[in-house]
Amino acid sequence: MKAAVYDETGGPEVLRYADVPDPEVGRGDVLVKVEAVSIEGGDTLNRLGGAMSRSPHIVGYQAAGTILAVGDQVEGFAEGDRVVTVGLDGSHAELRAVPAAFCWAVPEGLPTEEAACVPVPFGTADDCLFEFGRLQAGETVLIHAGAGGVGIAAIQLAKAAGATVLATASSDDRLERLVPLGLDHGINYAAGDFVAEVRRLTEGRGADVIVDGVGGATLQQSLLALAYRGRCLTFGDAGRGVPSALDISTMRGQNQTLVGYFLGAELFLTRRPYPLIAGHLAELAAGRLRVVIDRRFPLAEAAAAHAYIESRQAFGRVLLIP
Repeated sequence: MKAAVYDETGGPEVLRYADVPDPEVGRGDVLVKVEAVSIEGGDTLNRLGGAMSRSPHIVGYQAAGTILAVGDQVEGFAEGDRVVTVGLDGSHAELRAVPAAFCWAVPEGLPTEEAACVPVPFGTADDCLFEFGRLQAGETVLIHAGAGGVGIAAIQLAKAAGATVLATASSDDRLERLVPLGLDHGINYAAGDFVAEVRRLTEGRGADVIVDGVGGATLQQSLLALAYRGRCLTFGDAGRGVPSALDISTMRGQNQTLVGYFLGAELFLTRRPYPLIAGHLAELAAGRLRVVIDRRFPLAEAAAAHAYIESRQAFGRVLLIP
């Protein structure tokens, strides 16, 4: 099969298009003909400096397609079924073998490309907002990187739950495009101090819940934008800043909470997120939620797709099409 691979971590230029052996299908696995790969933020971070399970390495969390074969212990899936899959790696390829336990059926009426964009962003957004963030109707939420995959999912879910939705983005144009998805107040972080703007918009209270996938200096500032008893969820380092010690001294007197979150841990250690993500797929099929696809690249142009994501021009998801 063809795949986008690399022999050492680094910038997008390390990716190359190559022939590699087809994946082996275990007894509990399904073999999927990949039709759409949603490039996740973790994919670019792993390519930049993450662990390599093999060399050449095939990066990638999430992809959707059609099942070509099933292992003899698989129940609930059959050849010809459309599925969206997640895994620690291996999405940037024409074929993918994954445990059936990490697959979701694609509902009738939902395009495969859209399904490819769902589990990681929507599962992360839902858990950060509700399972760990305990967001309630009437509260205010601040969502960083609102134009990204998790951001777009979180804006819709928070609005549907009755929250007042604030989000950051790098331009007024990007913020305007988020309004139809449920954004109440946009904050252009490139034009000013988002902490001061959050305080202004909330009459000094701050945000009850903050969803922060940027990390670094942004995460430090997020703590200053929290309301009394506010909850800040950190799930990534999209800002690619140098890790530094976090000062949490401002949190004590305000009875605030900082929670680290990783969807992968929930998927590996519990079954709880599975019906939640299946519900998101059903909501998308019914037209009650939306995914936004910015651009599609051929799998052979994976390096260009990664570079485009890292240029911070994308609004929504960037797909690879084998």
